[in-house]
Amino acid sequence: MTQELLSIADDLWTGAIPLEEHHPFNQFGELATFDDDVAFVASFANVAAIGTDDGLVLIDTGSPFLAPTAHEALRRWTDRQLHTAVFTHGHIDHCFGVELYEADAAAAGATAPRVIAHEAIGARFDRYRATAGYNEIINQRQFQSPDLRWPVDYRYPDETFSDKLHLDVGGTRIELHHARGETDDHVWAWVSDRKVLCAGDLFIWASPNCGNPQKVQRYPLEWAVAAREMAGLGAEILLPGHGLPIVGVERVRTALSDVAAFLETLHDQTVAMMNAGARLDEIVNSVEYPEELLAKPYLQAVYDEPEFVVRNIWRLYGGWYDGNPARLKPPADASLAAEVAALAGGPERLAERAATLAAEGDLRLAGQLAEWATQAEPELPAAHEVRVSVNRARKLAEASTMSKGVFGWAASESARSTSGRAREGASEDDSSP
Repeated sequence: MTQELLSIADDLWTGAIPLEEHHPFNQFGELATFDDDVAFVASFANVAAIGTDDGLVLIDTGSPFLAPTAHEALRRWTDRQLHTAVFTHGHIDHCFGVELYEADAAAAGATAPRVIAHEAIGARFDRYRATAGYNEIINQRQFQSPDLRWPVDYRYPDETFSDKLHLDVGGTRIELHHARGETDDHVWAWVSDRKVLCAGDLFIWASPNCGNPQKVQRYPLEWAVAAREMAGLGAEILLPGHGLPIVGVERVRTALSDVAAFLETLHDQTVAMMNAGARLDEIVNSVEYPEELLAKPYLQAVYDEPEFVVRNIWRLYGGWYDGNPARLKPPADASLAAEVAALAGGPERLAERAATLAAEGDLRLAGQLAEWATQAEPELPAAHEVRVSVNRARKLAEASTMSKGVFGWAASESARSTSGRAREGASEDDSSP
C-alpha cells in the first residue's frame, strides 16, 4: 500500500492523473511507511506516526468516524504504545480516537498517553459544546450529510503551549510551532532529524481553507508567514492534514511557497482596495485571482474558493458591514422579496425569469431571483420547482465542497417542500368522495 499511495501522490503532482479522480478528502485508512519509524495513515483527516524508543508520537488521531480505521492501520504496522498525541487543531476530524490508544495502554499495563495542543484549543472545544446544534446544521449542509451528528464530548489536552514547544520523546526531537491559519489554535510539527514536516491543515492538497463561508474567522497572512517558514526548513517529507504526502526537498519547498504566494496576493489586493475605500462587492469582483497558482494540482479550488478568502479578509479587517448603506439596516428578506415580486408582477414572474436566466447561464442572478420568488410566496410550488432546478444547476457548475454543499442543500429544501405538498394534496384527493 505504501508504494501505491506514494505513486498516486507522484502522479497527482505531475498531472498524470487529475485531482478529480483522487479528491484530497477521499482517503479512508490506507497506510504508507517511510522507514521503520515514520508512518502515515491517509484518512479523511490524516494521521502521522513517529516511532521513538519510548513509543509512538501521533500528529493528530482522526475523526469520530474514521479514528478506529486509522488505529487499526497503525496497529498492523506496530504494537508500540502511544506515548504522545499532538492535535494540530481542534477541528473534529483531527482530534478523536485517543481513547483507543488509552485502552491499548490499559490492556498492556502501560502508562496512558498524554495529549498536547495549543492553549486556544480548550476555548474551541467549549464553543463547540455551546453551539453544538448550529455546528450540526452547518456541517450537515456543508457535507450534504443530513445524518451527521455533532459531538459534545472532547478530549481536552493534558499539556498546552502558546508559541513553541520542543519535545524530546525517546531521543527524538519534535518541534511544535503555533501559527494562526485555518484556525486560531493551529500547530505544525517539525521532526528535524528525520526531515519530516507535519503541516496539519496548513497544507491540504487544495486551495487553502481560508474562506469557508459557514465557519469562524481564518487568518490568511499569518498562514502565509507559517508556510514560508516551513518552506525554508529543507523538509524531505511533507505529511499534510488532508491529501497525500509530498516527497522531495524541492517539491516540498515549492508547494509551501505557492500556498504562501496564493494567500499573499489575495490579502494584499484586498487590503489595498479597502484602504482606497472600495466596497466589498467591488473588491470581490475586482481582485485578480491567481490562475497560474490555482492550476497547480495541489491548489485547485475543490474545497474552499478564493472568492470566499477575500470575503474572510474583509471580515478580519473590516467587520460585517460591506460598505453598502442599504445593507447596514436592511429590510427583512421576506419584505424585500415581496416588494420585488410586486414590481415584477408576482412571484411567478420572478420564478419564470430565474428559469430563463439559468438557461442562459447566468446562475448567480437566477439564484437570487429564485430565492426572492420562494421568499415572496413560500407556498408556491412553481417557485420551489425553479429553485430546485436553479440550485441543482449551480451545484453541478461548482467544483468546491463549500459551494456544492450550500446549493445542494437549497435544492433539497425546495424538493422536500414540493414533495411534501404533493403528498398532502394526494392525501386530500384520496379522501374525497
